[in-house]
Amino acid sequence: MTPAAKVEHVLDVEPTSPVLAQFHAAQARRNAAAAKAIRLYYDNPTAFALNCIEWEDDERPTDYQLDILASIPKHRRVGVRSLHGAGKTTTNSLAVLWFAITRDAAEVDWKAPTTAGAWRQLDKYLWPEIHKWSKRVRWDMIGRPPFRKGHELLKLNLNLRNGSAFAVASDDPSLIEGVHADSVLYIFDESKSIIPATFDAAEGAFSGEGAAQEAFALATSTPGEPSGRFYEICTHAPGLDDWHTIHVGLSTAIASGRVSQAWADQRKLQWGEQSATYANRVLGEFHSSDDDGVIPLSWIEAANERWEATTLEIEKGRFVLDKLDVVGVDVARSGDDKTCIALKHGDRIHELRYTFHEDTMQTTGRVGGILTLHRQAKAIVDTDGLGAGVTDRLREQGYNVDAFHAGASVDKYTTDASGELSFVNVRAAAWWRMRQLLDPANDPKLELPPDDRLTGDLTSPHWVVASNSKIKVESKDDIKKRLGRSTDAADAVIQACWEPRKRRKARMTFVGAAT
Repeated sequence: MTPAAKVEHVLDVEPTSPVLAQFHAAQARRNAAAAKAIRLYYDNPTAFALNCIEWEDDERPTDYQLDILASIPKHRRVGVRSLHGAGKTTTNSLAVLWFAITRDAAEVDWKAPTTAGAWRQLDKYLWPEIHKWSKRVRWDMIGRPPFRKGHELLKLNLNLRNGSAFAVASDDPSLIEGVHADSVLYIFDESKSIIPATFDAAEGAFSGEGAAQEAFALATSTPGEPSGRFYEICTHAPGLDDWHTIHVGLSTAIASGRVSQAWADQRKLQWGEQSATYANRVLGEFHSSDDDGVIPLSWIEAANERWEATTLEIEKGRFVLDKLDVVGVDVARSGDDKTCIALKHGDRIHELRYTFHEDTMQTTGRVGGILTLHRQAKAIVDTDGLGAGVTDRLREQGYNVDAFHAGASVDKYTTDASGELSFVNVRAAAWWRMRQLLDPANDPKLELPPDDRLTGDLTSPHWVVASNSKIKVESKDDIKKRLGRSTDAADAVIQACWEPRKRRKARMTFVGAAT
């Protein structure tokens, strides 16, 4: 008999029952509202979310969020893939609050470990969301006072009388495996990058399910590459068909008012309807990057995670940012193009700055101001178009400036890692160097800010091997014809990471070209 069934049972037995006497003893430690809360919400997180949280009119949970919550006690294991901005983290935080409050009120021994593909997801998103909604709990409906901040509710922990919820790193399965309680809820947030061993470690709690033990798991994520345990869960791979899966797609999110059609249309223009970025983040579908794409989306996302992790260390005062060494400048040509300035500090693109409809002398002034403040830095400016004027003026002013000529030829010593293929021009070699800097096979260190425009730009270009055994990367003009936009952000970043020097053999990973 589950803890909820026990409560239902003791509420129905005769007053002379010793079980009822035991219940009254427990009831003395909580008021009638708490007993009612156990009875109404123990197995009903949907009712808990609707009745026990104070909602503004424009923020009430969507139908699909309520469906996800309802699926937890019904199906035990629930996997949810959805587009960006659908409210996954809010749903996870409501699940934690429902579970913690009801189990603690029922005096059940409980645990709720929360983990994610990256620690910052817990530190910056999930647990702040738990704090936010805990302030909206209708405590009169629960029968207990609000959580005592600093005693019960800590930054990454919730410690109540009978159990606790807490954050654990996803790369250490032993932290999950060591969780033991009569009632357990696992939260796997942004779980596409959580290793299979961590999911497997949670299965120990499910092995003892029965009258005296219950276990639940909620895994949510925006999809990525069609691989990994979260992908296997969502596609019902052999042995994982006991997971109930839910897909929150674009039409569902629009109908619920969570995202707008205008946002989706703009992302289609920005990333391209056939791109992995659009499929993952707008459609909520698993999708591989194009086989002929220079840089896979998953490599960029990994660089974003490194950037976020370092940012967290900087905020905590545990990391000192390297000095600014390179300023990449892509000067807008015309129309909707934007001038982009990329600030590189060692292995980190720390910041991207955009300007719109700015003349070249204004751009010169902006870059000159940066170089005046950071005398050790140099600028690398796209000089094939309007950037030539910026380059010339900065040099006249005495600044350290390298000209980036995308269409210039490269020497014979600049090849891919195999040594068999060279590049048709500097643009191709520079893009291939970026590929090398992000390739997981090379133990990458480069950190990229999670900028949607940059992500879309980096995943856009295609490449081919020409008949002269040279790698050719799709030109900026051809990309603009295909997508209706220019790759300004990516070009600025790639220029910042370019190291022009004679007789440099580009140690770049060679993948997938014809031999």
